[in-house]
Amino acid sequence: MQIDCSSITRFREFVELKDFKPPTKKEYVRHVRRLSDHFGCDPASLREDQLRRYFLFLRQEKQFSGSAMSIARAGLQQFFRDHLGRDWKVFSELVIRRGQPLPLVLSREEVQRVLACLRQERFGVCLRLIYHCGLRVGEAVRLKVTDIESAHLRLRVREGKGGKDRCVPITAKMIEHLRAFWKTHRNPVWLFPSPARRGLDPMRLAQKSPAHLSVSAVQNAFRLARAESGVHPRATVHTLRHCYATHLLEEGVSLRLISQYLGHASLDVTVIYTHLTATNEGQARAALDRLM
Repeated sequence: MQIDCSSITRFREFVELKDFKPPTKKEYVRHVRRLSDHFGCDPASLREDQLRRYFLFLRQEKQFSGSAMSIARAGLQQFFRDHLGRDWKVFSELVIRRGQPLPLVLSREEVQRVLACLRQERFGVCLRLIYHCGLRVGEAVRLKVTDIESAHLRLRVREGKGGKDRCVPITAKMIEHLRAFWKTHRNPVWLFPSPARRGLDPMRLAQKSPAHLSVSAVQNAFRLARAESGVHPRATVHTLRHCYATHLLEEGVSLRLISQYLGHASLDVTVIYTHLTATNEGQARAALDRLM
């Protein structure tokens, strides 16, 4: 029997009107579709007690993590409360507590080891910039040529997490590296344009490419370099952002400035890096020696 899911189609149109990031829109619609598949009916016909049982199913049987439960609740809340006008109690009854494990941080030597294993220039420059400015990978690949403010030695990050813009400091030497890399493709828009197709003139196609380098391509390049370098197997591109914050803190840069550079909404989020610095650990050991 074919299920009538016209409400999902209408919800997709409803979500498209919102100022959400494309991945968020996709996830919200996906969770409503999964709910429909679970009960085998149009999700608009479900009752509150059925949704409550579904949340229990996700938590107890599917063993969703805290972050996964949060995304599922947000998507289904958009569908039932904001789209259908059903402000059910179950959304406030579902309590999600997420722990905040300490992020992995590599030493400065380990970071350089990974970066030294990158073979292709576009990935090497992109990942060095991510570490140099504490960028998210999505922010790095979307950088435009006009985002480099050479006169002020800063980089403008547009529409970061939460849709906010911010500026981060950049050194003159890094700008020289970016300028030299740009001259290899001369794309008028993107700092990291998508590569040319195999067998064709890379200079001509990169210059005319309408798209930027993909996030997955950068992540895969980092994975290969990490494996070759032999550093911690859990390290990811995002680890470079954690390294940036921790290493700046070790150099004496204030926590408030680092929080601004990272684009954190609250200083409380940045405080976690104080637990990761080798400098703070050394100071603590020295204090313990004095106490003893």
